Amino acid sequence: QVQLVESGGGSVQPGGSLRLSCAASGVVSSIYYMGWFRQAPGKEREGVACIRTGSRITYYANSIQGRFTISLDNTKTTLYLQMNSLKPEDTAMYYCAADPGRISCSSLVRTVEYNYWGQGTQVTVSS
Repeated sequence: QVQLVESGGGSVQPGGSLRLSCAASGVVSSIYYMGWFRQAPGKEREGVACIRTGSRITYYANSIQGRFTISLDNTKTTLYLQMNSLKPEDTAMYYCAADPGRISCSSLVRTVEYNYWGQGTQVTVSS
């Protein structure tokens, strides 16, 4: 089992920045991929980004490409999402997720079929 706890959400004005963090615990050695997805009220889950824990290769959704950066610390237990140039449409609950590698990282961005995810942290972008 893997446990994931997100932090760093909040309210910010359009154009602002936020940095989300996610602490992973449990059988972290089983994790091949980690990522973020989001869900706005009344909408389906949307993949945001995914990173391979070994090679650190990253994948991003087109909607956030160039504005968000996913990264992983050296211990592979803390995941980050740096979000810049935030827009009102980025408002959502953001979830940290992990997967033992059943499907590819790029597929996880599209399908959001992660094996584990946290409770989420709210991001609100509004003037």
